[in-house]
Order: sequence, then C-alpha cells, then structure tokens
Amino acid sequence: MTGTARKHTALPKAQILIEALPWLTRHHGKTVVIKFGGNAMVDEDLKAAFAQDVVFLRHAGLKPVVVHGGGPQISAQLDKQGLVSEFKAGLRVTTPEAMDVVRMVLAGQVQRELVGLLNQHGPLAVGMTGEDARTISAVQHRPEIDGELVDIGRVGEITAIDTGAIEALLEDGRIPVISSIARSEDDGHVYNVNADTAAAALAAALGAETLMVLTDVEGLYADWPHSDEVISRLTVSQLEKLLPELSSGMVPKMEGCLHAVRNGVHTARVIDGRVQHSILLEIFTDEGIGTMVVPDEQGRDEQGADGQGPDGQGGDSA
Repeated sequence: MTGTARKHTALPKAQILIEALPWLTRHHGKTVVIKFGGNAMVDEDLKAAFAQDVVFLRHAGLKPVVVHGGGPQISAQLDKQGLVSEFKAGLRVTTPEAMDVVRMVLAGQVQRELVGLLNQHGPLAVGMTGEDARTISAVQHRPEIDGELVDIGRVGEITAIDTGAIEALLEDGRIPVISSIARSEDDGHVYNVNADTAAAALAAALGAETLMVLTDVEGLYADWPHSDEVISRLTVSQLEKLLPELSSGMVPKMEGCLHAVRNGVHTARVIDGRVQHSILLEIFTDEGIGTMVVPDEQGRDEQGADGQGPDGQGGDSA
C-alpha cells in the first residue's frame, strides 16, 4: 500500500474525531454521573469497554462519577449462603444478614473489580460507598402495598447528600466509584439504596451536566409491548404523564431521570449498556442512542441551541 493510500484509509478516523469536537467543547470540565448496571456489569467485554469509555471521558476533560449496584452478584452470593432472595414492590427484602452480604458484594466485589478495570489505564479510580464521609444518608424505606406500609428491612430512602468527598476526588483528577449503600444518622443502621435513585440524587447534588443510566434495553419504548420504537427525546412533563404506564423495571430509572432534570441536571439519558462504547456514542456523536429527558423549556424551544446540537444546528444525541 502506498503512502497516499494509507493516508486516505485514515481519513474516516479524522472525520470521527472532528465530529466529536463540538461535543468535546460543550462537555469540557462538566460532571457526568453514570449509573453502571445491567449486562454491562456482568459481560467481560462490555465491562472492559465501559472502563475504556469512562477513562476516555476523564482524558477528554470531563469529570465522570460512577455509581453502581449489583443485583445479580448479590443474588448469587445470597444463594451461596442459603439466604432466600425475596422481593416486594420490586425491592429486595433485606434482612440484617442479607445486608451484610449486600455490603460485602457491593463494596468488596463489584466496586473492587470496577476500580481495577479503570486503574489498568492509570491511577485514576477511587472506590467509596455512600457511607464514606456521609456522602449518602438514608432512613428506612417502607413501600406501600395494598394501602399498607410494609417493612422490607434494610432498604433505604435517601434523606441527604454530602458531595464534599466526591468533589475533592474530582478536583484531584480522580474517578469516584460509589457503591449505593447509605448510613442512617437516626438509627446508625446501614441501608441498601436503589442505585438508579442514588445516581440521580448524586447527579442533582453535584450539579452534573448529564446523568447516564445504563440498562438492558434500547431506551424507553413508545408503546411497549406493541412496538419497539424508542422515544429518543422527551420533556419532564411528557415523562410524568408516561410514568404510570411504564414497566416496573423502568420506573426507578425514569423516576431518577425525572428527579435529576427537575433539580438542575441538563439532560438525563437511558442508554443501551449492551452496546459496546454506548457512552461514547451517546455523548460524542450526532446520532446518539437511547432516550434523553430534557427540561420543559428545551422542549418548547426546539430551534434553540439548548435543545439542539452543541452549536444549535443538529439534534442533540438521544
């Protein structure tokens, strides 16, 4: 192959980089909170690609914060120890014995593995839980079932967020990796907190530019199960109307997106974590993937720069 031919075959790479430039400019220095979950958490290739994406964001000038749960890993460990996994109102009934397993798996297994994957690319990731520096405080959550409040054990409802430790790590150029565990200031107990909810609360408290929630579907479907058409973009008001119709698995994710955008996060996105490098596709390309939630004022001003591409010319990734 001649030198000229080699140059021409490299051109698509240059074009891809140029396409990313406006997005790099727009997001530079901004905080991005990413909820890590679904297949991306258990598939080895997807885990490696996720770590590469997060490190890329950091080197591209963004400030990524990773929040994770670990449902499959927790269930597997409970089974090993002969403890039954029981769910009520879509939440894991968490006895004190089960909470010990949750804490061990999240902070000692899932978090450690993710920190290790990120740190293959440099001394970047620091693992912590919501207990550390009182980052996440919670009280016991009692869901309502058939009109009655039900005790499901050590499941927490967030009462306060302290972002001091996270901000210090970001200022030092680190990538915080946070397990969704919280401690109560009232009773001193440790609680298991839904990771989607924790990510949304942290995104709002940090004043993040974007919340990204990885899931195992393409996005929010317009008329599931009758259609697999994905809603690429919707406003807070539109999402509020859709919430009662959503499947139980999507509710905490979309409620998290709603909370984040209502509380100052510019966009919240549910993206398909089964697609390698979905985070980069979502942030740095014109097409994007998944579903994006925006404030109502962006929906009303479809021609404005806020609701469109980085320069007001293209469709914001969704």
